[in-house]
Amino acid sequence: MNSNPTSSSLALSPRHLLIVGATSVGFVVSQLDVSIVNVALASIGHDLHASLANLQWTVDSYALAFAALMLSAGVLGDRFGARRLFVAGLALFALASLGCAFATGAPQLIGARALQGVGAAAMLPNSLALLNQSCGDDRRLRAHAVGIWTAAGAVSIAAGPIVGGMLIAAFGWRAIFWVNLPICAAGIAATYAWIADKRQSESARGIDLPGQMLAVVALTSFVGAMIELRPLGIMHPLVIGGTVLAVVAGALFIAVERKSAAPMLPLSLFADPTFSAAVAFGVFANLTYYGMVFVLSLYLQRVLGHTPLQTGLAFLPLTGGFLLSNLASGPVVARFGSRGPMIAGALLDAAGFAALIFVGPSTPTAALLLPFLLIPAGMGLAVPAMTTAVLGAVAQERAGTASAVLNTARQSAGAIGVAAFGALAAHGGGATETAHIVAGVQWSAGISVALLICGALTARYVRNAARVEEPGRSRGRASEQPE
Repeated sequence: MNSNPTSSSLALSPRHLLIVGATSVGFVVSQLDVSIVNVALASIGHDLHASLANLQWTVDSYALAFAALMLSAGVLGDRFGARRLFVAGLALFALASLGCAFATGAPQLIGARALQGVGAAAMLPNSLALLNQSCGDDRRLRAHAVGIWTAAGAVSIAAGPIVGGMLIAAFGWRAIFWVNLPICAAGIAATYAWIADKRQSESARGIDLPGQMLAVVALTSFVGAMIELRPLGIMHPLVIGGTVLAVVAGALFIAVERKSAAPMLPLSLFADPTFSAAVAFGVFANLTYYGMVFVLSLYLQRVLGHTPLQTGLAFLPLTGGFLLSNLASGPVVARFGSRGPMIAGALLDAAGFAALIFVGPSTPTAALLLPFLLIPAGMGLAVPAMTTAVLGAVAQERAGTASAVLNTARQSAGAIGVAAFGALAAHGGGATETAHIVAGVQWSAGISVALLICGALTARYVRNAARVEEPGRSRGRASEQPE
C-alpha cells in the first residue's frame, strides 16, 4: 500500500482513519488486558483457590512474555511482513484468552496469560510498522496517526478497571477474557480488509537465530529479576542470578550482532542521535510513570485508606488525561516536529511529579488533582512525539525493529520503576508502614523529577526533520528538510 508522500494535510483521510483503527486494535487489547485483569484478581483467587504468588504471576507472566519477545517479534515482522505477524498476534491473543476463560486452576491461567503476552508482543511493534508504512514519508501524517493510535491505548487503560468491574459484577471474572474474542476478530477482519500485505526489501535477510535466542534470554532474565526484586529483595539468589545472566547474555548478544552479516538488531541504528535519544527518553518516561503509579496505589489505599474503587476513581484524571493530550500531540508534532513537544512534555511531567514531593500522611485527595493533570498532560504530549521520532529515524523496512526496540526498552524500564520505587516504599524510612510509604512517594517523586529533566536534555538531540529515501536505493542516511 502506497501513501502519497507529499501529503501534508492536517486531517487524516477516511482511508487512513480506517488503517489507524485497524492497527489500534492490537494496542487497545494488549493495554486493556493489563488494567482489566488487576480488578479481577480477588475473584480469580477465590474461585481458583490461588495463592498470592499465583496471582502475582497471573499478572507478571503476561508482562514477562510481552517484554522478552517484543524485540524478536518486531524483527520477524520486518523479515516476514508486518501484517502477517500482526494478524498472527491477534489470533494467538484470542486463543490464549480462550484458554484463560476455561482455566480450571492457577497454573493453566498463568500459562495462558504468558501466551497472551506472546500475542501482545507480536501485535504491538508490528501495528506501528503497519501504521508507518501507510504514512510513507509524510512526517505530519505520521504524527497525527501516532497521536490517535496512542490515544486509543490511553482510553483502553482508563476504561479497563471500569469495564472489568462491570463485566465481573454481571458475568464473573471469566468474562474479562471472553470480551477479547470479538475485539481480536474485528481487528483481524479490519486488517485484511484495509491494509495491504506489503513485503519489505529486508525479507531476503537471514533470521539470526543466535541473536534471537540471546536477546530472549537477556530480556527474560532481566525482566524476571526486576519483577522478583521487590518481593524477594536485592540479595536473593534468583535476583542476583537473573541479573548476572541478563548481563552476560546481553554482552554476548552485542558481540554476536557486531559480527553477524545479517544481525537481528543492527547496532548502527543507535548511531543515529534521534533514534538513541528517543529510546532513552522512553526509558525515562516509563520508569518514572509506572514506578510512581505503583507507589501512589499503595499511598492511596494504605495511607489515605481508599477502597480499590475509590483508588480507581482517584486515578481517572491521571489515566483519562492521556486521551486529550495524545490527541493534541498529533497536530503539535506535525507543526513543530518532535523535539519541542518532547522537551515541553518532560518538563510538564516533571512539574507534576515535583508537586508529589510534598505529600504527607494526611494530604487530601483533592490536592493530588493538579499533579494528576500535569503528569498525563506532559507524558501524553511527549510519548507520541517520541514514537514519531523513532519511526521517522529509520527506513520503513526497519520500522518493526525500531518500534520493538523502543517498546522493549519502555517495558523493561517500567519493570525497573515498579521494582525500584516499590523498594523505596517498603524501606522509605520511619517506624510504620505509613511512614515508609510516604517517604517512598517523596523519594520516588524527587528521583522522577531528576530523570525527567535528564529526559528533556536528551530530547535536545532529536532531529526535527523527516527522512527521505534516496532515488534508486533503500533509505539510508538522513536528509535534513526544513520545517
